[in-house]
Amino acid sequence: MNKVRALLFIAGWVAIWGMWKQHERIGELNTKNAELLVELTEQVKINEDYEKRIDSLHKLDTKHTQELANAKIEIDKLRISAERNPERVYIKASCKKAEGLTPSGMDDAITARPTESAIRNYWLLRERITESEQMIKGLQDYINTECY
Repeated sequence: MNKVRALLFIAGWVAIWGMWKQHERIGELNTKNAELLVELTEQVKINEDYEKRIDSLHKLDTKHTQELANAKIEIDKLRISAERNPERVYIKASCKKAEGLTPSGMDDAITARPTESAIRNYWLLRERITESEQMIKGLQDYINTECY
């Protein structure tokens, strides 16, 4: 009977020791779980911040893309108008006065007109200036949004 009691006593202590170890393990897991929860919460905040920034940048991109499209539409309207009514297109220019004697009148003179390549280059430059403007504004907005 003493052997049985001794075995039961040992079995009891083994069971208690096993439960104690299990309790320690549960404590460790709870600690790790709390740490992971903190990390998850931080990551969720970071993701929310990224989403806000991406949304903000998307709005800026949409704004500048629309402004560029509107500017190109305006340039196209001006180009079409200039092509349909070339006599109404005025170019501000100044010419140096020729030294010496000049004829008093030039009744048969034609109006000065730019060459076709100069006209094409003018519209091309206007478009490129508009594109550059929008790119610069977009970059400035990006810097103001992301860096400041």
